[in-house]
Amino acid sequence: MQSCFWRKILVSITVFFLAGSLWLMNPSSALAYDNPELLPDYFTPIVDLAKALPDPQEEKLIEEINQFEADTGWKLRVLTQYDRTPGRAVINYWGLDDKSILLVADSRGGNILSFSVGDAVYELLPRTFWIELQTRFGNLYFVREQGEDQAILQALGSVKGCLLKGGCTVVPGLPREQWILTLITSIIGGIICGFAAQPRTEEQVVAWQWALIFSPLWGILFIAFGIGPVVTRTSDWLPLVRNISGFLIGALVAYLSPVFSRPSSSANS
Repeated sequence: MQSCFWRKILVSITVFFLAGSLWLMNPSSALAYDNPELLPDYFTPIVDLAKALPDPQEEKLIEEINQFEADTGWKLRVLTQYDRTPGRAVINYWGLDDKSILLVADSRGGNILSFSVGDAVYELLPRTFWIELQTRFGNLYFVREQGEDQAILQALGSVKGCLLKGGCTVVPGLPREQWILTLITSIIGGIICGFAAQPRTEEQVVAWQWALIFSPLWGILFIAFGIGPVVTRTSDWLPLVRNISGFLIGALVAYLSPVFSRPSSSANS
């Protein structure tokens, strides 16, 4: 009983110590929620607190953002932060409204990009677009290879391109990793189709009925996951041809697999 009592006391002390340590390690988190003093006393569409953009690159991007706003009326704003953040003070500083798009780059998380978007923007660029945009350009692998500046620039480039053409449901462009995934699903769809189409009797050449029965499965893999992401993101015909070829090869190999596994006549004799 005594050992159980002292064990509870030890656990309680440990929990209290950890909670106190977390509070002491991050005492300014609430204070950092609204820090207008971090913002410059002049107007600029980019507040680069984390110094993610080289000066020449930042100056060029400021000119492009100002020109884009003058031509279209859409407000693009960029905030990079690391240790401290101005928080909600940016709303009044930039006058964010329904036609505003705020890109926040913060390297402290697993994904450096986040977006605050006005209601009018969602009519052209749905929520799924922003999720894909964040995962494509803000992931750690992209940032490690291309840099934070490229994550910001390419994300803004996709947004501007989609707004100019009247909206997008998906992010334009087909990264190699995403194309490989579509190729794999196309091949798997072909394999399922080929196995389903194998003849069940000696007189039958192709089991079309079985292929049709399994068509929801291989059709989703090939059309929805293999072809759909390609045609909606790029006009390049090469990935499409490769995915169709992968489907046909997978179907052919699966269809002919009984021939390869059948014992030869010399072995039987």
